Amino acid sequence: MKIILLSGGSGTRLWPLSNDSRAKQFLQVLKNEETGELESMLQRVYRQLLQVVKHEDIIIASNKVQIDMIRKQIGDIPVVLEPERRDTFPAIALATSYLYSELGVLSNEVVGVVSVDAFVDVAFYKKVMQLEALVHDGGAQLGLLGIKPTYNSSKYGYLIPKTWNGNMMVVESFKEKPSEEEAQKLIDFAAYWNSGVFAFPISLIIEKLEQLNMPLDFSVLQQQFMSLPKNSFDYEVVENLKNTIALTYDGYWKDLGTWNTLTEEMSQQVIGNGGMSNDCDNTHIINELDLPVKVLGISNAVVSVSADGILVSDKPSSSKMKDMLHEGLFSRPMYEERRWGWYRVVDFTKTASQEVLTKRLFIEAGKNLSYQFHQYRSEVWTVISGEAMFILNGELKKVLPGDVLKIPVGAKHALIAIEDTEIIEVQMGEFLVEDDIVRLTYDWQEIDNKVM
Repeated sequence: MKIILLSGGSGTRLWPLSNDSRAKQFLQVLKNEETGELESMLQRVYRQLLQVVKHEDIIIASNKVQIDMIRKQIGDIPVVLEPERRDTFPAIALATSYLYSELGVLSNEVVGVVSVDAFVDVAFYKKVMQLEALVHDGGAQLGLLGIKPTYNSSKYGYLIPKTWNGNMMVVESFKEKPSEEEAQKLIDFAAYWNSGVFAFPISLIIEKLEQLNMPLDFSVLQQQFMSLPKNSFDYEVVENLKNTIALTYDGYWKDLGTWNTLTEEMSQQVIGNGGMSNDCDNTHIINELDLPVKVLGISNAVVSVSADGILVSDKPSSSKMKDMLHEGLFSRPMYEERRWGWYRVVDFTKTASQEVLTKRLFIEAGKNLSYQFHQYRSEVWTVISGEAMFILNGELKKVLPGDVLKIPVGAKHALIAIEDTEIIEVQMGEFLVEDDIVRLTYDWQEIDNKVM
């Protein structure tokens, strides 16, 4: 069975650590039980999946702003990039088209879809793999995975049973996010939470695309992506099927969508430069800045600090974060991780004639920036630590701390770090946007060949 791992959300409820490019699944705040190191939701889910499925049978559905984060955290894996966010149906349709037209997966083969933000044991993914036989041999149009409810939640959808065969449910209908009173009635009727896992033959999506008069070829569908219905997979596909079955899972399962639920799974109360008094009970500090953060006498709270902002909230209220985000808050991420390291915005100034943006860049030893040029901005780099090789318009030279590198508009440039290297970058232009990058190549060997 091929697995599509959905990893395209923005995770606004975990602001300020999450932003438009660094979604919640990339936050390294969970403890890896095997190594003791901190890992992200993406790294955890991928590590668990590898215990039940081969590396080559996993693809990720995401968007272009997250590709560097994915590559940095889990390496080289096929990533299907959505041109824009359009909910889960377009994402799953595009990824399925990639499997079918690019990888040559047969139309009768079963595909499993799992989300990146579920906190579960490996047993959960073993159960997912059982859906293949259930769909392939059982003749169902769709296989789902139901979670035994632990309380009458209004945050999840519910699977309402028609009949039972052991732990297999024939699904009668669905109820999306009912009130707590309705949820209790559904639980009394033996309904299960909908985990967001789907298993289906590729032919199901082929037929759906044909009904929508959409192309089956991946490259063409990617170009016409904006014409796909902006709808969830549940509404667009699942609720219109007549033959849906579900396996049930009674093990541990949690959606880490808010600071309240995420901190419940964190092994450390303080991450980063912080401390709290002994009378702080069930309080967590996550600080990405060098400035110290101290909390005195406050319990059941989360204090999160990053270059994007500061959040101080009692834990139950942290779920309201999404409602408070006003338009423009994510207009410029102040911190991003890239395949070569990371950058942090230090200052931004705008005058009548130009904009000036100052960044601090960290390039890991052996990693390189792409060979690129900018159409609207010039840059000045000051090397503050490390050792690197720098290319400007075909000329290669070694750079050391104290060197100042001037990069005019349109100049082709790249850098590879020999040692861990830090740079202060000052961008200047009439207007500055992150997308003002024309990348010629990422591969340093190819860059080196161009210079030679």
